[in-house]
Amino acid sequence: MTKGIEGKVILITGGSSGIGAETARLLADRGAKVAIAARRKDRLDEVVADIAATGGTARAYALDVTDKSAVQSVVAAIIADFGRLDVLINNAGLMPIRPMAEVNTDEWDQMIDVNLKGTLYGIAAALPGFLEQGSGHIINLSSVAGIKVFAPGGTVYSGTKFAVSAISEGLRHEVGEKVRVTSIEPGAVESDLKFTTSGAAAETVLDFYKQAIPAASVARAIAFAVEQPDDVDVNAIVIRPTAQEF
Repeated sequence: MTKGIEGKVILITGGSSGIGAETARLLADRGAKVAIAARRKDRLDEVVADIAATGGTARAYALDVTDKSAVQSVVAAIIADFGRLDVLINNAGLMPIRPMAEVNTDEWDQMIDVNLKGTLYGIAAALPGFLEQGSGHIINLSSVAGIKVFAPGGTVYSGTKFAVSAISEGLRHEVGEKVRVTSIEPGAVESDLKFTTSGAAAETVLDFYKQAIPAASVARAIAFAVEQPDDVDVNAIVIRPTAQEF
């Protein structure tokens, strides 16, 4: 099935660590040309160097997904550099866990801007080209918290991830004849996501993540969706630790 990945140009947001970085390594190893984008350019450069050292092809692009024009510019730059774009993986995300009663609207805004608007901006930048070329694949990182509300503490985070899952399914209905759409819905995964929680909930989150599976496990699920033949659209994958009840 590797030939379903080989040669494809794939953009991964949030590609500097965790799921994004592991997905970039795996897809490049299977012959994809990988573009990784995130705010931390130095971390991106390390991932690119790792990929190049094993004979893969990758480039790094500094990007804040909350900047709509910047997302458009990065997609345009990737098309200029590689000649096309085949797959967009909207992976950038934040998960500050805090009871709503604390009314931390700054965190609410950040989650809406990154998790929801960032996903929409990625779709807006890539979708017209996909429709014009008659093919493409949009993979959105949702969460098990987009299936069941993670409360107390994760209510707004769940709200953003429920929205990502809904947008993925709605987009599939609208453009599915030309563009494949996949929602990846992980449980606890080893990544920097757990460190975006501060305050009283931080210790609880870190304890929850003791059961986390490696980010490479999710990378393999993403690769499975990408490698399918053009007439197969994997719509959703839920993946969590076997020990995780939620």
